[in-house]
Amino acid sequence: AGTPYENGIFRMKLILSRDFPQSPPKGFFTTKIFHPNIATSGEICVNTLKKDWNPSLGLRHVLLVVRCLLIEPFPESALNEQAGKLLLENYEEYARHARLYTSIHALRPKSKSKSGAISESTAALNKGQPHTVLAPISTSTGTKAFGPNSQDRNAAPSAVSGGASAAPRKDGPLAVKVPVDKKKMDARKKSLKRL
Repeated sequence: AGTPYENGIFRMKLILSRDFPQSPPKGFFTTKIFHPNIATSGEICVNTLKKDWNPSLGLRHVLLVVRCLLIEPFPESALNEQAGKLLLENYEEYARHARLYTSIHALRPKSKSKSGAISESTAALNKGQPHTVLAPISTSTGTKAFGPNSQDRNAAPSAVSGGASAAPRKDGPLAVKVPVDKKKMDARKKSLKRL
């Protein structure tokens, strides 16, 4: 609350190596975000994921650190130089850019359904892919993310919010399969083409 990312839903992927927790996970935002510590490629620059990693730290700690990074950016170690420079020189302009990115890339489209617990994933729009919808993942604050939308076997899911429950699987990302109305999907595809 009170950040330029407020009400944004950001997809994030954590990739665990075979020797996790001895080595830190790699973190990436798959949703575009204007932030000094997140590269335009989505790579996250946070010391907890690099030199300050400790095997006793878990994924919950990583998610908390990322949440804190959204609340309090650290422009001195910027991966996105434009965002870091704007944050240091003109916070209002930085916040305007960040709000614009959030409104374009991270706001949930208004849904006509009342439940809101399950959101359509753009992963379901890929031709030849099964229509799979991912449930939102919450970091226990106002900041939400989605489970990984790739088939990376080492991607680590977090706890699912909205009442959906599923156990993590070894063969792929955490997903809740929900039938998707073809007419709604076609309308969604058309709206995405305009972006």
